Amino acid sequence: MTPTISILTEIPEELHSSLKGYLESHPSWDQDRVFAAALSLFLLQNTVEKPAGTGNYRACAKVYLESLFQHQAT
Repeated sequence: MTPTISILTEIPEELHSSLKGYLESHPSWDQDRVFAAALSLFLLQNTVEKPAGTGNYRACAKVYLESLFQHQAT
């Protein structure tokens, strides 16, 4: 069974305003996609594991790339 992580957090007002502006000008993105891209990029940049051959690193890279290149379904 895969554990579920639910995130409920407060963010600074400036960050909220910036995110709101970004989402308003990029209709193909939503809050979940932005957070998935941001969190996966953070984990890629701050991993303590060796990148070569590690499952977690590859999984984060996959999530990051999928969130960047995801297209809005029509």
